[in-house]
Amino acid sequence: MSPSVVSTRGAVARTLTVLLAVAIGLGACATDDTGEPVEDGPVELSIFWWGAERRADLTQQALDVYAARNPGITFRVTWQGYSGYYDKLATQAAAGNTPDLFQIDDNYLTEYAERNVVLDLTPYVDSGELDLSGFPNSLVQYGQVGGRTVAVAAAANTPAMVYDKTLLAELGVDEPTIGMTYPELIDWASQITALTDGEVAGTMDPSADYKALWLWLRTSDLELYQGRQLGFGVDDLEAWFELWQQARDANATPSVELIKAANSGDVTQQLVATGDAATSFMWSNQLAELQKHTTADLGVVSYPGDPQGQWARASMYWAGFRGTRHQQEVVDLIDFLVNDPQAGRILGTERGLSSNLEVRETVQATLADKKMQASVAFEQQMSDLFGPAPVPPPPGHTTVRTLLVTAAESVQGGAATPRQAAEEFVAQANAVLANG
Repeated sequence: MSPSVVSTRGAVARTLTVLLAVAIGLGACATDDTGEPVEDGPVELSIFWWGAERRADLTQQALDVYAARNPGITFRVTWQGYSGYYDKLATQAAAGNTPDLFQIDDNYLTEYAERNVVLDLTPYVDSGELDLSGFPNSLVQYGQVGGRTVAVAAAANTPAMVYDKTLLAELGVDEPTIGMTYPELIDWASQITALTDGEVAGTMDPSADYKALWLWLRTSDLELYQGRQLGFGVDDLEAWFELWQQARDANATPSVELIKAANSGDVTQQLVATGDAATSFMWSNQLAELQKHTTADLGVVSYPGDPQGQWARASMYWAGFRGTRHQQEVVDLIDFLVNDPQAGRILGTERGLSSNLEVRETVQATLADKKMQASVAFEQQMSDLFGPAPVPPPPGHTTVRTLLVTAAESVQGGAATPRQAAEEFVAQANAVLANG
């Protein structure tokens, strides 16, 4: 990355710092002479999230249930698509109009926590007012920054390799299993490419997928991040790129053009759905959506490697604003949204799989979609195998993800060697993280 790009990111971060500082000042609680928050009369909670109309409808239904149980509490709801969501959140902050409760993901959680925008939920967890005892431990950990619980997983998902069960049955090839190594996957994939005369590649090349890289690193006791820098070096990334260079040499992966299309993340471009590869590297809760785009029967398994490298990841979180006038109500609402069985049945799997394992079982029994049932069953199976969660990514994570795609594609297309791409990525990524 050029110095000007790094400088621009630093300027954006500094601007956000100012905006959020203004937000905290303008949104601070009214207090009485003892310094305690003043709570009198009806309470209106402002709530902001991203999503489509279905998410809005289901969330409103859950809020209606909460309001019926808690007369005197009303809601001012705002929602939009993901594009521009964080820009609007910062704008709301600048106007002193920060929502009492808002949706956030791991791309920005650490940044908002370090800038003291989010409400510290630790005292409420410690007191039991916010009950996280029904969550997998690693899912609880993944809402902590600096030892504090700063957000609660609204739902969970897990990296998953989706594969074409129909094709494998036709070819007489065994289905992939949990714990399969990457070299084993490449050998398996090469067989599929050969058996289909090259019409279907055995596996997508996930070298641009930060999830795959992260889990691969964890099998060597490394992390994607170590504080405000990468948790691995040039040699490690070179080995990752070389692994997939070997896969291309073995005809295990498809053409560069197909790989690049899938790197976009667009569900409709995933190769297991288009029929161009026998696997795609996705999130477990995307199985049902992928199934809509193919007549083949799809299955789901963990990414290759030791499953303890994986953890229960929040698909997104609920976070409260530190300056809210209604801390108690915000906490109680979060507790309701993640722990109440009726709320769980209403929300279903719209944000992912229920964070509370008992609620998840309740929801699973109501699911009509067999692929969503399979996603929940897979997540339940994996929950017994998860290792400890890492800390959420540091500020700059979204840019690092983009840099990884660029580096991987330079190797995939032959514009750079694995060493050259690794050296450039590490230098650029660490510069971004240092300025985050």
